[in-house]
Amino acid sequence: MDKLRSMEVFVAVIDSGSFTAAAERFGQSPVMVGKHIRQLEERLGARLLTRTTRRQSLTEIGRQYGERCRQILADIAAAESGAEAMHAAPRGLLKVSAPVTFGTQLLAPAVADYLALHAQVSVELVLNDRVVDMVEEGIDVSIRIGNLDDSGLVARRLMSYRMQICASPDYLARAGVPQTPADLARHQCLDYLHWSRHLRWKLARGDGNDDGGSGQTDVPASRFRSNNGQALRMAALRGYGIVMQAEMLLGDDIAAGRLQPVLQAYLPEPRQMHLLYPRDRRPTPKLTSFIDFMLERFGPQPAG
Repeated sequence: MDKLRSMEVFVAVIDSGSFTAAAERFGQSPVMVGKHIRQLEERLGARLLTRTTRRQSLTEIGRQYGERCRQILADIAAAESGAEAMHAAPRGLLKVSAPVTFGTQLLAPAVADYLALHAQVSVELVLNDRVVDMVEEGIDVSIRIGNLDDSGLVARRLMSYRMQICASPDYLARAGVPQTPADLARHQCLDYLHWSRHLRWKLARGDGNDDGGSGQTDVPASRFRSNNGQALRMAALRGYGIVMQAEMLLGDDIAAGRLQPVLQAYLPEPRQMHLLYPRDRRPTPKLTSFIDFMLERFGPQPAG
């Protein structure tokens, strides 16, 4: 006999309280139900039920075994349901959170491409540079930059988040080109408000030693500070000072000559970027399809 079917019959006997009721549920005779129970008892070498002419009751082993059978059958049902859902068309609202720069420069265009592939999905893209509480704010997927705490979320590695340091040619003509981080003490450096104290203008040592060592640069408090990288970029384009922001934000300006890179030997180490989502036994097609899309578009870049 099929062991799983015998487990199903046993749970049905527990729930219904009789062989007859369980037999009706499965379209079998009470005698066949009894055979299923006896087969389980023979496998276990123990009685599951105590039967009299008037009633039946679970033994202690039967009670424990019944609970395990119920959990096993529920897990199998969830696995089958999840497999079926994988074949269903993605649909519904997907709420995504991401840092502002990555969200505006790369993610928003990618979301448009994703929506073109999945006509029954809607995306609500929330951009901010704070760490969101995904459960409290109802976020399905979050993009996070930097080290992760042990949040219990599933984390999938994305491309590295690389920084760039640059200024306008006009500014450098007036103030000079810094050659080492120490030279920044004599420059206007544009500050990002969301930098934590230990990340503010933290540059690499530039000595060719790839041991991860880096140090804080003595940069005076900036007269221009903002919580938005785009605002700092615009100030740099106007010739106000030196900006350190994501390469994805400044790359086009550098390529066009509007901004000139400086201190290239001292760029900060690239930071890790992850896609996060809650653990779920039954991920929905919209979530699964979006995760696959993101990993294909922004997955880790091969070394070299």
